Amino acid sequence: MKQTVRTFVAVEMPADVRARAAKLIEILAGVGADVKWVAPENLHITLKFLGEVELKETARICEAMQKAASETSPFSLTLLGAGAFPNVHRPRTIWLGAEDDAPMRNLHQQLEARLQKLGFRKDGRRFHAHLTLGRVRRGGPAMADLGRLLQEHTTFKAGTAPISEVILFASHLDRAGPTYEPLGRARLA
Repeated sequence: MKQTVRTFVAVEMPADVRARAAKLIEILAGVGADVKWVAPENLHITLKFLGEVELKETARICEAMQKAASETSPFSLTLLGAGAFPNVHRPRTIWLGAEDDAPMRNLHQQLEARLQKLGFRKDGRRFHAHLTLGRVRRGGPAMADLGRLLQEHTTFKAGTAPISEVILFASHLDRAGPTYEPLGRARLA
């Protein structure tokens, strides 16, 4: 019997950045839009969503992560500016952006190249480093207010995060929301 786990590769955010991002969530949630907000302890930047993988494959994934990490020096990332995909007028995913995310894009490219060799498909979209704050469940009258608030917070600064490792997480879904379990870590060179 195959044992699988839902996985993704990400970088964690320090407590001070998560706390400031949680303040922004509090502000945005005040308009009452139907959004599933991310719990502060779950705030991270996803580099690659892998989906369901066999448990026995996680060692190979961690090996690929280590090779990608060895090609990148530690760096800092400033979390700055609220926004949304596809845009603030029709938000589906609410996020906090990153200023000068070139090192993060490079890390993503290194990771993509290594994971592609293991059979994972390359992402079709250009990588945009962001901290997901929430996902819109459905539209409604409060969406216009949410869009306005997002525009008012395009310069919101959540702080600077030192990035020194990438982590393979298992995502366990239940009624209370997801919980993330680290399966492996790879230090940057």
